[in-house]
Amino acid sequence: MSFAASDVILQRMVTLHPKIIDLTLGRMHRILDALGNPEQNLPPVVHVAGTNGKGSTLAMIRAGLEGAGAVTHCYTSPHLVRFHERIRLAGTLIREGDLAEVLDRCMDANGPDPITFFEITTAAALLAFAETPADWTLLEVGLGGRLDATNVVSQPVLTVITPVDMDHQSYLGDTLELIAGEKAGIIKRGVPCVVAGQHDAAMAVIERVAARHGAPLLAHGQHWHVGVEHGRLIYQDERGLVDLPLPVLRGPHQIMNAGTALAALRALGQDNDACEAAVTHADWPARMQRLDIGALAELVPKAELWLDGGHNPAGGRAIAATLQAMPLRETHLICGMLNTKDVAGFMRPMAAVAASLSAVTIPGEANAIPAASIAAHAAAVGLPAHQAASVADALQALAIRAPQARILICGSLYLAGHVLRENG
Repeated sequence: MSFAASDVILQRMVTLHPKIIDLTLGRMHRILDALGNPEQNLPPVVHVAGTNGKGSTLAMIRAGLEGAGAVTHCYTSPHLVRFHERIRLAGTLIREGDLAEVLDRCMDANGPDPITFFEITTAAALLAFAETPADWTLLEVGLGGRLDATNVVSQPVLTVITPVDMDHQSYLGDTLELIAGEKAGIIKRGVPCVVAGQHDAAMAVIERVAARHGAPLLAHGQHWHVGVEHGRLIYQDERGLVDLPLPVLRGPHQIMNAGTALAALRALGQDNDACEAAVTHADWPARMQRLDIGALAELVPKAELWLDGGHNPAGGRAIAATLQAMPLRETHLICGMLNTKDVAGFMRPMAAVAASLSAVTIPGEANAIPAASIAAHAAAVGLPAHQAASVADALQALAIRAPQARILICGSLYLAGHVLRENG
């Protein structure tokens, strides 16, 4: 079957079932019933929610499990370049024929009934996972947790909550407590939950939900600790101390993500070799990813070119901390964002570490913020701002204005996907 087959089906799905957000589980239960309830026949499930760090933490858990010889299914979103990235089946990206086949079956099972694009494609992933042998299933929440389409698994073996912060307020609530309550919705009765470092308000909510469900917590600062000593990652819990190399994923925030992944792996009974594989073998594109080669990299041959998909205030703080920890070099940003995001909150932390920002409109995204509006937000927080017609145009201008600079493209995973496609 050609690559175009799944593209055609996915485009039909987008036409029939738009990329809207409508948080409820009724449609998911209906289509899963029609498919024979594949969510009840998955290999043991680890379910991961949180505002930031979900993908990186899940990537490290997967690297640890696979480093120990296990076979894993993995579901993440959104994709960057190809939809196939969302569904990793028995350790590899789902093959074209398998994807087209499960998408077709889900379309047939759903018929003309209303369903969102994310829901029907999540059902397709669960169907593929249920019908393919593996040792583990790793599920990343799409949005929130309590009413997310992935929250149909009634008995995971472990839940994980990465740091909770302000994001998607129009869907999850306008306070940290409300957002934490939605994230904590993945907690299940009697199922252990690993919790990363949290704001006090978020942690209080998570603790209340866990107590109500009789779910044992494995919380940072209480049951496990992580830090850096002498250039090494030091993790400690009641089982002892683990001394490891620093994570291959860049940035100070990855220390907490690594600790969360290690706590999860140890809760799953994995040994120190799995823990080392987690921090040394994890791969997660568009998270402080260096672009050394490619069509866009060639436009700035003397510069350092980086890409990061961070897009909310906590992401902005993480990026700023990462840049501050890197060797000193004049830094310029190229930024595109969606209108569902707190633009000023994302940019404010970076005003102290960047010399300028070039604003672009994300191509092909209906919710993209116009470059002029992004530039105005940047100027308002003290970042000298320019507008550019495209990322390539922004890079060409910087090649003249600051040829040996560090350049970071940021603001959206959708922009990151566009950049990776254009860079080749």
